[in-house]
Amino acid sequence: MKKILALALAASLLAGAALANTTITIGFFDDFESHLNNVLPQFQELYPDVTVETRMLGFGDHHDLLVTNLATGTGAPDVVVLELGFIARFVAEGGLKDLSEAPFNADEYEDLFVDYAWAQGRTPDGRQVAIPTDIAPGTMFYRRDHLEASGWTIEEVTESFDSFIEYGRELQGHGVFLIADAGSVAEALIRANVPAGDGIYFDADGVPQLNSERFLEAARMAQIVREEGLDAQIGAWSSEWFEAFSQGTTAVELSGAWLQGHLQNWMAPETSGLWGASEMPGNTLVSWGGSFWAIPGQTPEANLEAAWNLVRFLTTEPEIQLAAFRTMNAFPAMPATYDDPMFEEELEFLAGQPARLLWASIAERIPGVLTFAGDMIAEEIFGSAMGEILNEGRDVQAALDEAQMLVERRVRR
Repeated sequence: MKKILALALAASLLAGAALANTTITIGFFDDFESHLNNVLPQFQELYPDVTVETRMLGFGDHHDLLVTNLATGTGAPDVVVLELGFIARFVAEGGLKDLSEAPFNADEYEDLFVDYAWAQGRTPDGRQVAIPTDIAPGTMFYRRDHLEASGWTIEEVTESFDSFIEYGRELQGHGVFLIADAGSVAEALIRANVPAGDGIYFDADGVPQLNSERFLEAARMAQIVREEGLDAQIGAWSSEWFEAFSQGTTAVELSGAWLQGHLQNWMAPETSGLWGASEMPGNTLVSWGGSFWAIPGQTPEANLEAAWNLVRFLTTEPEIQLAAFRTMNAFPAMPATYDDPMFEEELEFLAGQPARLLWASIAERIPGVLTFAGDMIAEEIFGSAMGEILNEGRDVQAALDEAQMLVERRVRR
């Protein structure tokens, strides 16, 4: 049914009327350049009287400049892409159009997307401030050579986080670390089993949850990994992180599906065939990133129709999401795309595993988690608390009680 609806909506989009002599701007970070170069000519064929000017910056610069643009009320492109981690900041500071309102009426497209991605672009008060374009189903990537040498099976490793840690203890005898950073264990667990209607850091009423049992369990599990020397104490995106993947000093990595493309294309291409992908331990279902398109509130009234047509073109058309998948490994947010033969392809880098089917299955089961305005503050405070727990040996309960107090002070309900 979703596929039929998606195709019907796509057909209506392609039949849209042209707009007269309108110039709009689109702002994005560098990962999107090749994709937009491929698909914007199609958009301009549909709307020949609309000119699209592009503005590309690096990932951090793009988001930092947009913060300034929205704060000053000037200078923002008419259409912008946002990485998931930044949506809460823009919700808190305002400046994005509510796309659920007329003339956009975005809610009619909700059924086109996996439930959790749609929820991530929605605020607790019902504003749809961003439309998903790609997602990152949480995945455990593992080295097949280390698994074979250990005598374990992947099913045994992922039975639970307890068995995951026991596997790490086995690896110690082989001179291999379980994981690069214990913090990623906590990151996975706080994102799992979030009650319906809640966010990661706040419940449905906006009350912080940093010293709830979910956070305490996550921190304690990560603490075990660190205290037993099972992690290499290597932070993500460092040169040491890349080297660990290349040299095989770590056995697993908890991440989004996007990591496969990075490993294959530039992080560790020489390790092709040594990797596998599985669900996370304990059937943990989490989102680990994703991208969204939005329209800043300062977009001129005369440009809104063209801007919305561009957002719809980039998000609600299955072939456009598939094009992004082919070009930059951006996993589609639309289940209608999952029937494409591309998903059954065996991935050479993963030793012939058809892992896209796995990621599609995970994506359709991840529960929705709302975005709260205080998420970035809470994330920062929780990260500091985890640093004290892992690096200084601070008591988990004391660290998270303090984190809870700090969030309560800084975030107004």
